[in-house]
Amino acid sequence: MSTVEIRPASVNDVGLILSFIKKLAAYEELAHEVVATEELLAESLFGEKRHAEVIFAYAQKNAESPLEPAGMALYFHNFSTFLGRPGLYLEDLFVDKEFRGQGIGKKLLTQLAVIAKERSCARYEWVCLDWNKPSREFYEALGAKPQSQWIIHRVEGKSLDDLAAL
Repeated sequence: MSTVEIRPASVNDVGLILSFIKKLAAYEELAHEVVATEELLAESLFGEKRHAEVIFAYAQKNAESPLEPAGMALYFHNFSTFLGRPGLYLEDLFVDKEFRGQGIGKKLLTQLAVIAKERSCARYEWVCLDWNKPSREFYEALGAKPQSQWIIHRVEGKSLDDLAAL
């Protein structure tokens, strides 16, 4: 396997973050839903109140090539009232197609587990699209357990506006 380095993102990486978000959306056939801009990401990730964090995996295409961005994980903290402790929530994980199968996704997930432990998180969780069988199998091989008893509910757009106006 080629060299892989995990690095935290900086404000100078906002364009790279957005490019990975767009690649993930294309993979999930949801490119039409991306409205994020570099400006929005800069404010949300590196502004006065930071809402999420990003780590990158840099890898080599071959032993002689330089390290280049190969993958990204965007995450934030949630909280468990039952456990009385924070949790770590992985919003997006993406590895460029040309770098898949080299253990990069596993390295990103492992680094997030280390961060969760360092920050005394009680759990570390994410969601996966039901049709994405390769990813589901990968996650389960790492010890992740699907939580089928929970149903995600979402309020967005006009529904969010209407609810806030009540």
